[in-house]
Amino acid sequence: MNSISRAVPEVAVQAIRQLITERGFGPGDALPSQRDLALQLGVSRASLREALSSLSALGLISVQPGKGVFVQEVAPVASGLDWPFAAQASPVDIFQLRYALEGFAAGLAAVTLTADELDALEDNVDAMRQELLARDFEAAARLDFEFHHKLLLACGNQAMLSVLSTSAQIFLESQKLPFIRPERAMETWQEHRKILRGLARRASAAAQKAMQEHVRNAALRTGIAFVTPLSS
Repeated sequence: MNSISRAVPEVAVQAIRQLITERGFGPGDALPSQRDLALQLGVSRASLREALSSLSALGLISVQPGKGVFVQEVAPVASGLDWPFAAQASPVDIFQLRYALEGFAAGLAAVTLTADELDALEDNVDAMRQELLARDFEAAARLDFEFHHKLLLACGNQAMLSVLSTSAQIFLESQKLPFIRPERAMETWQEHRKILRGLARRASAAAQKAMQEHVRNAALRTGIAFVTPLSS
């Protein structure tokens, strides 16, 4: 029951996007009231608010207190993504796994990584900026994958590294997805810099939080919202 209830905001996000598309809402149009939306979708007001918050973070809607919810941008629903690993795991599944696994790994790496490993991560972040400025998003995605791989190596947990190595292609594909929105691609670099700052300060909690925020934001840039035990 708990896993079902935690999925409700994700379902509501996709249902609202579908509603916007099917009813022909355009930028500036007002959506039904939150009360009506909750009734139409069959979700609680709390789940609806979380879904609207995710859509607002994506830049697709604007929630204006006292006025209503307005469409800002119309985008394809995330379910239409070309995801080649559907038989193994959904994009939501992979982002949730990364949130849990890589968040812990970043916190651990903050107290275990060497000066050479930190230098290698800094070089990677610098290289990603150059690829993004050149708009080579394929290369940027590979550097994104390498950043996370180097960090898992630095944390020293062989079991977690084995999970990544076994499913490397799935992880890499998930790291390509956020680059479908080129206008927001630099956010990945900015978030990597924030993770790097936590690592450089040997601040375990800060590094873990920055990594988890990064994974969740990457999912949002893809059009995927997911909840965690702390946010449900």
